[in-house]
Amino acid sequence: MDDAIRTTLRPLAPSAKLVYKTLEYEGPLTQGQLATQSLLPSRTVRHALSTLEDENLVSEAIHLQDARKRLYSLSKARPAERDIPSDELRPLGATH
Repeated sequence: MDDAIRTTLRPLAPSAKLVYKTLEYEGPLTQGQLATQSLLPSRTVRHALSTLEDENLVSEAIHLQDARKRLYSLSKARPAERDIPSDELRPLGATH
């Protein structure tokens, strides 16, 4: 996992981080499979997937065996660029 992904994941809810790690370890999964693997409620998985998609960390595709379902996987694209206030961009170790 690179620094850009870590930075993007850091402020997210623990459930979103767990869903991300589950996809990282297990590979592409449906929402139901994610709920089973992560032991999270389906509603929580849905919210986590929405958050991860908004950050370009997860992508969605049609499940070929069942077109009613979606298959989620880690995105190949870079995480969404976040607006970082300029006061947070000071060099490491700077006190002011």
